[in-house]
Amino acid sequence: MRINDVLKGKARQDVVTVGPDSGVRELIGLLAEHNLGALIVSQDGTSVDGIVSERDVVRSLHDDEALLDGPVSAIMTTTVQTCEGSTHVDELMHIMTEHRIRHVPVLTEGRLTGIISIGDVVKSRIGELEFERDQLDHYVHQT
Repeated sequence: MRINDVLKGKARQDVVTVGPDSGVRELIGLLAEHNLGALIVSQDGTSVDGIVSERDVVRSLHDDEALLDGPVSAIMTTTVQTCEGSTHVDELMHIMTEHRIRHVPVLTEGRLTGIISIGDVVKSRIGELEFERDQLDHYVHQT
């Protein structure tokens, strides 16, 4: 299965982004409003300038509460692992495990087209396993 297949199965196709100059309070509001665990940081909505997660917010606030009034750029991760829609899900699982990340932006010709979470990957994998189980069950009970 490819990442594009997983994206097609998602209830939400759009990607919520936040600008690097946006405030951390705005970021928290967007995370809560859209029930997301991370946002892509993008100046124009199509490039990937960084990524910021709930964990980034919590860890930063633990060190300095004043960051709530600062810009997203102060807490975002700038080295971002990305993938393409043609990437195989198994390859992405390896990348997520190796780098201990939960969200990966999907790019098409260098432009942001989606985001995949570990939850999306697990859901697609469970779907594949259930299909295989059903096929085997059907085969066994046919004879």
